[in-house]
Amino acid sequence: DIVSLTDASTISVNFNSGQNFDVRLGGNRNLGAPTNVQSGQTGSFFIRQDGTGSRTLSYNSAYKFVGGTAPTLTTGAGLTDRIDYIILSSNVIHCAVSLDVK
Repeated sequence: DIVSLTDASTISVNFNSGQNFDVRLGGNRNLGAPTNVQSGQTGSFFIRQDGTGSRTLSYNSAYKFVGGTAPTLTTGAGLTDRIDYIILSSNVIHCAVSLDVK
């Protein structure tokens, strides 16, 4: 199942609600501190631009990216990026990014 996340200034993620998540950005947003984190859980975030595009996403410090640098999302209207993750511990979530998935 894919769980829809509520678009807000800070996007809340409750890992008890699922493993795969989808959100359409309606503005510049922050992926907030996750709750109910369970080591070993894996899944994906589908991050979609709205019809305007040019939306940005920042990340809580629990989300770790290759080289220590968070990705710059694809900004075209209606486009989708995917972030795959595996949870190492309550404050360490390793992430791999696929940009402009079509």
